[in-house]
Amino acid sequence: MPWMKWLPWRFFVRKFATAHGFLDPLAVMARLQRFAEPSEVSEPIELLRAGVIFHARALMNSKVIQHNLDWVWPYWIERQFDPADVSFIPRAFSITHCNLSHRNWTAVGVPGSEEMPIVDPRGLLTPHYDGWSIDSWIIGDDEQNLYPSQHQDVDQYLDLKDGVAVVTESTSDYCQLSTRVWAELDPHNNNCHLQLRVSHNAGGWLVVALRPCNPEGVAFINKVALDSNRNRWLVDGKDKILFDRPVDRHHASDYRKGDIALHLLDEGNETHTECEVGMATAAALFRIEPGATVDTLVTIPQHCKLNSGNAPPGWKQNLDHHCAMTVPDPEMQFIYDAAVRTLILHSPHDVYPGPYTYKRFWFRDAAFMIQSLLHAGLLDRAERALERFPSRQKHNGYFHSQDGEWDSNGEALWIIDQYCRITGSQLKQEWLDPVLRGTHWIHNKRMPKDGSLTGGLLPAGFSAEHLGPNDCYFWDDFWGIAGQQSAVAICTREGKTRDAEIFQGHADDFMLTVDNALAQCEARLNRPAMPASPKRRLDAGAIGSIAAGYPLKLYAEDDPRLLDLVEFLLENCFVSGGFFQDMIHSGINAYLTIHVAQVLLRAGDPRCIELMRNVANLASPTGQWPEAIHPHSFGGCMGDGQHAWAAAEWVTMQRNCFVREEGEKLILASGLPPEWLQGTSSQKAIRFGPAPTHFGSISLEITPGERPRVSWSGKWHQEAPAIEVRAFGYKPAIAGNYIKHLELQPL
Repeated sequence: MPWMKWLPWRFFVRKFATAHGFLDPLAVMARLQRFAEPSEVSEPIELLRAGVIFHARALMNSKVIQHNLDWVWPYWIERQFDPADVSFIPRAFSITHCNLSHRNWTAVGVPGSEEMPIVDPRGLLTPHYDGWSIDSWIIGDDEQNLYPSQHQDVDQYLDLKDGVAVVTESTSDYCQLSTRVWAELDPHNNNCHLQLRVSHNAGGWLVVALRPCNPEGVAFINKVALDSNRNRWLVDGKDKILFDRPVDRHHASDYRKGDIALHLLDEGNETHTECEVGMATAAALFRIEPGATVDTLVTIPQHCKLNSGNAPPGWKQNLDHHCAMTVPDPEMQFIYDAAVRTLILHSPHDVYPGPYTYKRFWFRDAAFMIQSLLHAGLLDRAERALERFPSRQKHNGYFHSQDGEWDSNGEALWIIDQYCRITGSQLKQEWLDPVLRGTHWIHNKRMPKDGSLTGGLLPAGFSAEHLGPNDCYFWDDFWGIAGQQSAVAICTREGKTRDAEIFQGHADDFMLTVDNALAQCEARLNRPAMPASPKRRLDAGAIGSIAAGYPLKLYAEDDPRLLDLVEFLLENCFVSGGFFQDMIHSGINAYLTIHVAQVLLRAGDPRCIELMRNVANLASPTGQWPEAIHPHSFGGCMGDGQHAWAAAEWVTMQRNCFVREEGEKLILASGLPPEWLQGTSSQKAIRFGPAPTHFGSISLEITPGERPRVSWSGKWHQEAPAIEVRAFGYKPAIAGNYIKHLELQPL
């Protein structure tokens, strides 16, 4: 508020801080701001709020974990706090302790539900968003115990039969522990289920342990009680945990007594506990006879109540008409199938780039994820997400998810146009006014052309936040131009000729301004590669400028500025086969590696296949990627442990390898590994489809052999498009009118 400037609050803040020996905070902030370009928003309040919450928990972690290392902690703590482990991080001057080495988890759920329970790499289940967890252990009569978070011999996989389930199997010479976690609807509830199957050679106890922690650290439990029938926990008076049989033994503890893991052999049989610190623990024990197998089901009703009368369609209905892929590589096949299910799970209404850390909305992530929903044939889900866009638009036309992001309007307009093109549908009338206002906003937001390096570009902002300090990022400009061009296409189809002419003029002027800025960069850097912004040197932040080639296709596939940028990134910014983002993420990024691969794919460069395989190798055993990957532990080091945007990129990469638009034609089979096409006659046919495109949907079938046969059938919106087959290792082939198959000739 303007009147705040007249209050002497700045004086009091400075006086209080310096009187107590602290640095002047206002002087520090002023110094920090000098490292970035002047901007309207130094940091959006949404990210500040999220950061404060994150580090508040991490501060509590520092007060709890390192002083109680005799507790049984989640997998990431067991490794990150172990000085003998490659994941070890010294704590010395770190005020907060957070998960920086194994940010990995996998969500389960039912389509259409906001509930997304997560499972960590050792089977720790967090059934409610940002809440406590349930772990499972084996205590042997012969003192041969099994704690999965401390155990090396653990296998985990994603079971895609009948939906999504995470299976974790821990074994030793003495015992076996298998857990299966999934979610499903019954007539009254949306439930998360934990099925346990255990055995021990000498006999012992299955322990179902209630834990005041999760994959981020501490998660408070103040009170837990076992009911009189001994088959239900009530946590903090509201959350229920149901057992399929009465508990044989039960123990509970508070923070002062220590972890319940320290008291499992005690004689007591406590049925409840309260902890003022919020670190209550409890253990439900079930007897294991020597050599026998025990099966137990634990059910956790979810907070989001759904009933059979209005329950959303299940997994089968959601997958019935999706774009299916059949390839001879089991790993590539599995990751694609898992990625499609990740997209479904993370698009209940809005689209979320993750089930936990990133369970919130950004236009940036939404644009890429909705693109992949369209490519996967999940058109209804894409439409449902887009219908929520207008409600997020301000009166001045700004599509707002976070303050200070100047790419959001371009992303919103671009993906709306992609939806109309791929579905072959007219723009919804209620979307027309938001499109017009949103496009005018882009032009009005550009800075004056004052002859400076940044004149005529969008203002400085934090943009994609991992590109560096606030700056005038080309990423924003490329999206702005793409948004204007999308509006031209929309207005042309809608008969808004005058608006289309105005927007085309704006887009042409904007593109000329950007090209001039890039020409000055080329002269300054002595090479055509595009930096992140007009004043920057080439660095990892330049990954943002890849957007001009993928997904926006603002430049031709052989544009030297794009190709030289790719070469710079490959030579200077790749670690273990993937793009390493030095800024903020400080890890290998699967989704940004795929962005580079997409530019190589368009250019007909076979290195795109190598990058694609590298990304597959970086996937977790459940077929997921965190946002950024630790270069030594290869666990997550940044962002959500299941990055749905990365899954989206995998879907679109596979789709573009089979079929992609380039101008007014379709390119087929341009990214398929040659060994797939050279397979034996006994190999199953390779199939993909029905794949939605700008021209309609197409289904492909490829028969491998000495001369592979590529066949297709299409349901086109209008005329059949021009089709060209460009397979690596084979001569390009152009299909004439009415041709629906081609036999490829080796080079």
